[in-house]
Amino acid sequence: DEPIYRRLPAFIIATVDKFAALPWEGKAGALLGHVDRHDCKGFYGASESGGKPFNGPLPCPDLIIQDELHLISGPLGTIAGVYETAIENLSSRKVGDKIIKPKIVASTATVRRAREQIQALFCRPNSMIFPPQGPNIRDTFFSHTKKVEDSNGRLYVGVAAQGRSLKVILMRATLAVLCTAKKLYETNGGKVEGNPLDPYMTMMGYFNSLRELGGSRRIIEDEVVSRAQKYGSRRRKEPKIKYFYDRHIAFEPRELTSRVSTAEVAKTKHLLDLCFHENDKDRPVDVALATNMISVGLDITRLGLMVVLGQPKGTAEYIQATSRVGRDPNRPGLILTLLNVHKPRDRSHYEHFSQFHKCFYRSVEASSVTPFSPRALDRALAAALVAVCRHSYPELTPALGAGAIESKRAELESVAKAFAERAEAHSNDDNKELYDKVLERCRQLLDTWVKIQKDRKDKGIDLQYQQELRGGGHARLLHDFLVRDLPEPTAAFEKFRANRSMRDVEPNVNLTVKKINEPL
Repeated sequence: DEPIYRRLPAFIIATVDKFAALPWEGKAGALLGHVDRHDCKGFYGASESGGKPFNGPLPCPDLIIQDELHLISGPLGTIAGVYETAIENLSSRKVGDKIIKPKIVASTATVRRAREQIQALFCRPNSMIFPPQGPNIRDTFFSHTKKVEDSNGRLYVGVAAQGRSLKVILMRATLAVLCTAKKLYETNGGKVEGNPLDPYMTMMGYFNSLRELGGSRRIIEDEVVSRAQKYGSRRRKEPKIKYFYDRHIAFEPRELTSRVSTAEVAKTKHLLDLCFHENDKDRPVDVALATNMISVGLDITRLGLMVVLGQPKGTAEYIQATSRVGRDPNRPGLILTLLNVHKPRDRSHYEHFSQFHKCFYRSVEASSVTPFSPRALDRALAAALVAVCRHSYPELTPALGAGAIESKRAELESVAKAFAERAEAHSNDDNKELYDKVLERCRQLLDTWVKIQKDRKDKGIDLQYQQELRGGGHARLLHDFLVRDLPEPTAAFEKFRANRSMRDVEPNVNLTVKKINEPL
């Protein structure tokens, strides 16, 4: 009878940020299989009590799927690369003389120099493309690229105007597409199920920054809403064709940005999925404004219309964002890219618009990941090192396990060498000097940890990783980067800074606006 924990498959969904909890939380190791007991309620690790012991070790994770690989680049990818050393170390199991590691599948639609990025992130130099390339680039055993003649694609339209600001172009383009969509929607039956114009009744606006989005929101609320109510009176003189209908647009557009709450984002996604014929208590969305938040994770098949204000800085971002519309092959997407001809870069894109869009996957930028650069080590090495130490040895796992560093220091030399070897192998360059630097730095961190423990032990104080246990005069080893007041010796504790998120960089600053006659 095979134990139940060996027979049941496990599926874990976690963002990269979740692994920042590894040095902070003893229970976080369970995410990578570091448990030794179980009962009918779940699994338990060294930091918990309860459950019956296993008859053997829990197998390591078999498969790790990294979605949206192109996002794990730049500063985030650099920090994630350091943590990946800890993740792989904790995900591996030794069977005899062989170390078993999980297989990694990295998925993305827009990436360049993927082999170098994968080696820097995961230290896997022997990567393979799946499905493999066949004799015909458009037809493999697993996928088939359809032509536009056989399946509807997306239509990109570039709009620019000499002597007009980009905000004026935005106002007129928005009025044109919204009021034209209203006219065609009504002439195709109005609020009936299956109206082919429904995807174009909602306009998704994409902006490169919150500053541009904020200014454009005022234009939509002040100009577009009021003008759209009587825009149907505009028509050609010769021939007398009426292109537009009057349209009543919701005064406040919906937002998909970081400045609105998670609950509001979820509600906006729900409303975007509503067709205009549905009798729902909530009104369908006329206009939604978004930043690069929608580049991933917005999978709403209904959307068909997008207006992009200014050419995005990255081609990968442009492809990912505009692919949020036109996902239904029966209802193609329409993307209007508004360009400022007074900016050289926008003007160049406008002049080569057709050629650029015929082969814009060729222009995808290469990803940059430097996980063992000096500043990356300052930010993440201590946290990753503590994470491996804490979850590799049961004595170090509990909240007060930080004090067991004295008895484990000699054994932890292998952890320091693991980080040094990872630094040496993360690129094809000769990194022998980097190996020595990382090894020495890890040794210094471990020795400093021992000194902190001895200092607290002499004072009769127990050392814990964070402030988990109240009372008893416990001292903490880890501190956030934004914490200013560190205990003595400050220089020692300064080395054990750790983020709770891989995106935390600087403290928030609150601005309060007061009238000029108000007292300070």
